[in-house]
Amino acid sequence: MKTLVIVTHPSIETSTINKRLVEELKKFSEKYTVHDLYKTYPDGNIDVGSEQRLVESHGNLVLQFPIFWFNCPPLLKKWLDDVLTYGWGYGSSNGNQMKNRKVALAVSTGIRRKEYSSDGKYRYALKQLLTPFETTFHYCNADYRSFFAVYGKEGDEASAVEDNRPTTNVLEERAHEYLRFIDTL
Repeated sequence: MKTLVIVTHPSIETSTINKRLVEELKKFSEKYTVHDLYKTYPDGNIDVGSEQRLVESHGNLVLQFPIFWFNCPPLLKKWLDDVLTYGWGYGSSNGNQMKNRKVALAVSTGIRRKEYSSDGKYRYALKQLLTPFETTFHYCNADYRSFFAVYGKEGDEASAVEDNRPTTNVLEERAHEYLRFIDTL
């Protein structure tokens, strides 16, 4: 079955990292379905039944998003709240749609990897900050498979040197690594 990649970026057109990752995914439409939440629901009103059917019609699930205030964009949080309902995503005997489904995250940061550590600027590893997602999917009995990350640097959006945001070569490598990550879920 195809992998469903739910992309949640409020301005994907101006994105460097997420836009490039989506472009790479779309080259292989036979393997991946790219579902852009902000494009599908510009008003924020999620069609829960449609989203649940979309998840059911796919094998693996990847949530792709930029880290916003050490969390996900608000529409993804709403999607999680609305779609992973009792009786569908967890709970009763019918609430098994997430059971054993392989789930992973793909995140981009505006922060260098070294800043995500106990001695870094933000005092926590990215894995620690993403723990609520891991806990959510374990609660739903899904097979949580960790995350793929593309790191950057705060502030200097205009610069394209490797130390700030990925150079074209680095981003190309990361895009290919992303597909390998998904394929090995």
